Amino acid sequence: MNKNKLDWGNLPFGYIKTKMSFFANWKNGEWDDGKLTKKHSVKLNECAGVLQYAQTCFEGLKAYTTEHGDIVTFRPDLNAERMENSCRRLEMPVFPKDRFIEAVLRTIEANKDWVPPYGSGATLYIRPYMFGSSSVIGVKPADEYQFRILVTPVGPYFKGGVKPIKVRISDLDRAAPYGTGDIKAGLNYAMSLHNIVDAHKNGYAENLYLDPATHTYIEETGGANIIFISKDGKLVTPKSNTILPSVTRRSLVTVAKDYLKMEVEERKIDKKEIGNFAECGLCGTAAVISPIGEIDDHGKKIIYNEGKQEMGPYLKKIFDTLTGIQMGRIEAPEGWIYTIL
Repeated sequence: MNKNKLDWGNLPFGYIKTKMSFFANWKNGEWDDGKLTKKHSVKLNECAGVLQYAQTCFEGLKAYTTEHGDIVTFRPDLNAERMENSCRRLEMPVFPKDRFIEAVLRTIEANKDWVPPYGSGATLYIRPYMFGSSSVIGVKPADEYQFRILVTPVGPYFKGGVKPIKVRISDLDRAAPYGTGDIKAGLNYAMSLHNIVDAHKNGYAENLYLDPATHTYIEETGGANIIFISKDGKLVTPKSNTILPSVTRRSLVTVAKDYLKMEVEERKIDKKEIGNFAECGLCGTAAVISPIGEIDDHGKKIIYNEGKQEMGPYLKKIFDTLTGIQMGRIEAPEGWIYTIL
């Protein structure tokens, strides 16, 4: 697709081939130098570890054009650290943090013309990922791996922008107790595909999962963390060792504490509590914050923000502050913003 023909203000959240991708190969116990490529296809043996045993993990972050015209990205160091954890848990070689950040910045710069303009509502989505590339037939880690970065311009993750969405509490699990729920493994997302398709068929934007051990406590959805605002204005987030440590959620917590002087609680949230909160939303790189207007708990409907078709006042303040930091309207904490151009 020709970038000059893109309608930046109406992009889908989907894949569009851009100019360059990055790749590096692990072989004989070390990473090669890696390089940018105009080729966007991957050639694999039919018995590759990723195809046989789903040995793959990934990350997601974005690049933005600020109001000053700079091209920047947001906290890639945290994505590098999270991918390190994913690799270790999946017995994959770690791609070094400094090289990860350098590769992200190089790939953004090589695709600078694909970074959407300021004010369009679109961003450049960045997808670093790694997979077992050598053939494996017995159940064991692969011997060779490829680390890649693709980028694609995207519109909002949830259509309709910041209009409240409807979610349901699921009877199924997205993770196992003491399993891999806290890493960004591809298999975790494959586990949720059937359930999200069913949710969409029944009019829900997402599934809200409970803790897999007791089905008592709120965890997250298939693709985002969840946050609540209490009636007295506290930001409350679930605490669990089976949810993904979201970069966005951690940033929102800092924004709430340090910029807005809000009280923050990170704790277990019993399912019975969810009707006591004033506001609720999903958060993640793709959506930043998507307000939840309704949670359906097996026919019992919990309504937030008095049923208004807009983001609640506290979530709006947090959202505006974080996006203001990302877009250069508000001064960022040290180390949060990496400027490419």
